[in-house]
Order: sequence, then C-alpha cells, then structure tokens
Amino acid sequence: MATLVLTAVGTLVGGPIGGAIGAIIGQGVDQRLLAPKGRRGPRLGDLTVQTSSYGSAIPKLFGTMRVAGTVIWATDLRERQESGGSGGKGRPGTTTYSYSASFAVALSGRPIRAVHRIWADGKLLRGRSGDWKIETGFRLHAGSEDQAIDPLIASAEGIGGAPAYRGIAYVVFEDLQLADFGNRIPSLTFEVEADAGPVSVATIAEALSLGAVLGETNESVVGYAAIGDSIRGAVEALAPLSAMSVVDDGSVLKIGADLAGSIEEQGLGASAAGTGRSRIDLERIAAGVLPDEVALSYYEPLRDYQAGLQRARRGGPGRRVESLDLAAALPAEVAKAAAERRLTRAWAERVQATIFLPPRWLPLRAGGLVELPGRGETFRIASWTVEHMTLELMLVGCPGPAAMPQQASAGRAVAENDQPAGTTILELLDLPSLDDVGAGPRLWIAAAGTGAGWRKAQLLVSADGGASFRAIGQTAAKAVLGTALGTLPPGEPSLFDSTAAIEVELADPTMWLESRDDDALVAGANLAMLGDELIQFGSVEPIGLRRFRLGRLLRGRRGTEAAMAGHSTGERFVLVSAATLVPVEQAASAIGTTIRVLGSGVGDTVTALREAKLTGRALRPPLPVHLSALRLPDGTIRIEWVRRSRSGWAWIDSTDAPLGEEAERYALTITPETGAPRAVETTASVYLYGSAEQLADGAAAAGEILVTVAQIGAVASSDPPARRLFIL
Repeated sequence: MATLVLTAVGTLVGGPIGGAIGAIIGQGVDQRLLAPKGRRGPRLGDLTVQTSSYGSAIPKLFGTMRVAGTVIWATDLRERQESGGSGGKGRPGTTTYSYSASFAVALSGRPIRAVHRIWADGKLLRGRSGDWKIETGFRLHAGSEDQAIDPLIASAEGIGGAPAYRGIAYVVFEDLQLADFGNRIPSLTFEVEADAGPVSVATIAEALSLGAVLGETNESVVGYAAIGDSIRGAVEALAPLSAMSVVDDGSVLKIGADLAGSIEEQGLGASAAGTGRSRIDLERIAAGVLPDEVALSYYEPLRDYQAGLQRARRGGPGRRVESLDLAAALPAEVAKAAAERRLTRAWAERVQATIFLPPRWLPLRAGGLVELPGRGETFRIASWTVEHMTLELMLVGCPGPAAMPQQASAGRAVAENDQPAGTTILELLDLPSLDDVGAGPRLWIAAAGTGAGWRKAQLLVSADGGASFRAIGQTAAKAVLGTALGTLPPGEPSLFDSTAAIEVELADPTMWLESRDDDALVAGANLAMLGDELIQFGSVEPIGLRRFRLGRLLRGRRGTEAAMAGHSTGERFVLVSAATLVPVEQAASAIGTTIRVLGSGVGDTVTALREAKLTGRALRPPLPVHLSALRLPDGTIRIEWVRRSRSGWAWIDSTDAPLGEEAERYALTITPETGAPRAVETTASVYLYGSAEQLADGAAAAGEILVTVAQIGAVASSDPPARRLFIL
C-alpha cells in the first residue's frame, strides 16, 4: 500500500497556520494558491519605503494601514520662472525658479474606501480633515474593476498608452509643489482605509485564499498588508495573531476548529505491537534551544502607524530572543498578547508525542487538536503517516487560552501640527524705514491664516490698477496679526504711557504676545502697526481666547505721530518683524499709485486681496521735533528745531543722529497772523527771521506766527511737516 506522509512544513513563524497550510499541499486545495515556495510575507520595513522599480510587490490592504506605495507613473519636473523685478536702488532684478511634479502611486492590490492623512518626508502633507499643507492637485482611484483612465495620464501618454490600473487602488498628484522638499519628489506614506473598522484574521485569510481558508476565530487587527509571491506567505504571516487550531477538512482549511477527539486508552498502540515502541512515545526538547524572549514588531495606530515593539519574557539563564515582524496595525495590548502567545506556544510545543491509532481515526487531520488519556493536556497534530492501515501521529503540546495582558504601552506619540489652514489674511503695510535706508519705495506684506495650520500663500502684485499681475513668490513666516477691540486716544510720543491700553484679538489660537521690559522696548521689541500708527507695548495681559490687553505704550514710533488720532474699533493690528514681512519693491516713479496684492494659500477658495497707496514713507525723513521760536533783543526771531533721522531712530547722548539723506535741507513756512506767508529753504536746523523780513511780510506788528518745517529728502519730504503756533 502506498504511504502518504503529510508534514508540518512552513513553520517559519511557529504558528499553526503555517504548519496546517503545509499539510494540505497535494490535497483538495489548489497548490497554485498556496505554493510553499516564494516569499513568506512582508518584512516590517517593506511598507515604509517607497519604490518605483518594475516588479515591485503591491500589498493587498485590509482595515486601515499606513503604506508608502509604489510610484507607477511620473512626469519630468516642471520648472516655473518668476521675475521679481528690481531689487531696489542700484540693485539688479531677481529671477526665482520653482518646480512641481505630477505622478501616480499604487497603494493596494484590492479596492479601498479612502485615503486619509498623507506624510511627505515624515511631515504631514494632508491632515485628518482632508486639508492640504502645500499646493497640489489630487485624485483617488479606489481600485474597482471598472475604474476609468486618469485624465492626466491619458493626456500625457495618449488614450492607447494609458492603463486604467483596474483592480489596483492608486492616487494621482498633479503639480505637487516641490520647494519644501529640495525640488525633488518626497518620500510619501499614506493612511489608507481599505475596510471599515477592525478586520478579523479569519476574514483576511478567507479573502487572500479565495475561499480556500475559512475562519471561525474572532481575533482582529486594525489593519494588515498582505504581500508576497504566494498566498501561503501572506496568510502564514498572520499566525502569531491566532490562538486557535487550524485544520484541513479535505476541501478547505478551517481556522478555529474545535477539539477533534479524545483518544481512549484501549485504542492506543493498536498496530505498534512488535515494533518495540511505547504506546505513547514522549520526548521533551532541551530548554536550551527554546527562546526565553519574543520580540514582536508591528505598526502602532496611536503613534501614526510608526513601528512598535512588544516583548514577552520568561526567566532563564540565557537570553535567546526570537524576533517576529508582523505587517499589521495593532493596539499595543493585542501585540503584547501575540508575543506572549508565541512564547507560551514555543514552550508548550517542547513536549512531543508519537502515537499509533487504528483506521477509524483516519478522519483526523494535521492541525487538529486531540487529548491523550490520563494526561489532561491538549496536543496539536503536527503530522500523520498512514501505513499498513495504521495511523501514526506526531503530536506537539498545545497551550491553553492566553489571557490578554492588562497593560501594554504604545509609546509616546510625537504630536504634529494637524490644524486646518483656514483662509489667508493679508495686510499691506506702508512702513517707515526699518533697516535698509538705501532701498527704493516699497510696501510690506504680512500674512497669516484664520486656521492654526496656515503656512504660506502665493503672492501676485499689480501696480497698474489690476490690469496685470506678476508673481513675487510666497509669503514669509506666519505673522502675528489681528484686529483692535477698542480705540486709543492721542498720546505723547516721547513718553511711556502707563494709563492707556488697547485690547486686540489675534487671528488664531496659536498666536501669542509677551510682555517685555523697558530695555527690550528701547532695543525695538514689541513693535506693532495699529491702524497706520506704529506703537510699542511693554505689558501683555491675556484676557480670553486669542485676546490680549496691551499696556505701557510708546506711541507714534518712527515718525508715525500723525496717525495717533483717528483710531477705530476693528482696525488692523500687525506685529512688525523682519522675518514675517515680504517687501514689494517699486520704482520712485510709482509713488502715489495704488498697489494691489493677491494671496492664495492651500486653504483658500477665494483669493485674498489688499491694496494700498504707495506714499514712499520709507524714503521720507521723519518730521523735525522740538520746534521753538524766540525773539532776540534786536527784534530778530530765532526759529530752530531738532532733526531726526530714518537711519538712526534711537536718541544718542551728546551727538546728533546720523543724517541719513544726501544733504541736509529743510522747507520752512512762516505765516503771520496778518500778512503774507514766507517760504524759505535752509540747510541748517535754525533760521533767523530778521526785522526787515518781518516788516516786508507784515509780521512786525503781529502777535503770533504759525511755523511749519519739513525735512527734504532725496525723493520726498517729511509728511506732514511739523507745525507750531507761537505767540510773540
């Protein structure tokens, strides 16, 4: 009679599934589905490295997983050239280049439901709510058998050369901006939802084997990626998660079978007589070859599907570690239980037995569970041999049900900013000179968003009333900005104001303001534009979500005294910092024109628009101060003032501020109470109004005169001029 030997091949991960699959080779299940050769399933790192080579395996995804995918189509990089115009007085224009790419990435070899978060080089590219952190087009093809060809691929390759990739779930990026990634396609990973909610091990095994494996077990995973050259390898990798037996019934493989039977005493050794073998041959494997620690690597959902590690240990003289890679997303306690189960199983299988049974036990199958008389233990059938109508079974010990560990740490998650960008807020500021006195006329763009996740926006500028726009690149770092909740009365620009205060509301909750001491204020800290006035604030009091009360004020900073009057509720508040401002350079001939700026970010459905008149404030000398008039004994009126400089705002003891202009010139107008005004130009900060001039102007008998003085710069004069009425 022929001898049929079925052995437990394929126990790479030591579980019952692999052994049982090996046992059904040659029986009722198609070998082509469960071939023993080929790859045994994915290593943990396979899902985190994006590939683009021909022949790359595409995983079949179950539940929710994070995978890198395979680039299956891409265009060359697309270059955009943008001219920045003149760089200012004596400076050449600038040209900037930006790059984008369009490509497709295959994610799953079976249909999926959705793609949620996306990471690029480990940073969020798309958030939980579906908001994008940078500009890109995006389409999802879910992997149906009738999905259409992607229009971008069709336009590039032609209808005849563009596959639809039916049965494969993939995504297409269109013009993904690459500036944040060193002008290269970044390494992407995707949070893919293939099935709603957790998915059972039995469901996965049945789907992968096309019905050749059926399950009755409730173990489940958050997600699983089946990959390999054989279905056997993909199913076998699930073994550490199953605590149940696996049995071939001649047509299908069943996971979760019940106890096959209890062997009675009188049935043992039915055909073992004369062989010299015991009725039950027991063998115990040496403890020195068994692991005393199992380390199981998996994907941790609570840490954005990063690799996790759970260990199971038992006491022992050595440290023999068995390492398992499981391409599944699991809660920490489930992974811990799988490691404990594997370690317990390894030691339970230390006990092995060989028994002989009569033909009536032929229905037993490899993987089934049996009990031996007098031992009270359950054994799993590892292999059986039929010869001369006698069934020889090789048994291994089977552990009892494993308890779920009470505690297992998932590790600490690194929080990442996953806030919606909201809509872009633009402010266009006509500021006095900040640092570069030699620059031409300019406005400054400050920008932020209504959402905490706002990063930047693309900018377009028009100097011809909106007839044409030119691109000037992106906004700078997010500015701290908002609106005023009250008003400020006029103040004294040369003194600290410890009585007045202004309340402001910032654009998003991540923005913050801090108090600064007087030394820091003198050095320029906490400079802000309120309406058209530059102020500084020393004290900050949080009064609610996004709301602050600002006190200890310095008013009319850097020549903005004229804007101290006329404040209103709702006017703009912008913290002035060079790191958050983008200059809009213009020629001197553009002074007096209206500049328009458009800003568009990834969260915008409507483009933000701001416009402002270019006054050349940065080129205007600050108005003179300390204007005085004194009648001398000979009747001459001495008029003098102190000039200030846009290249030196701080007061310097014992010396004048630097001139900051090509020449020192002033325009002086004297208007007597009666008579004609006199306009003169002088090169010194003093003017002697003689008796003869007073007589000619009709001012000799006047009781008062109005004096205005403005410093004349190379392009414009201080505006408005200093004014004072003197009663003589």
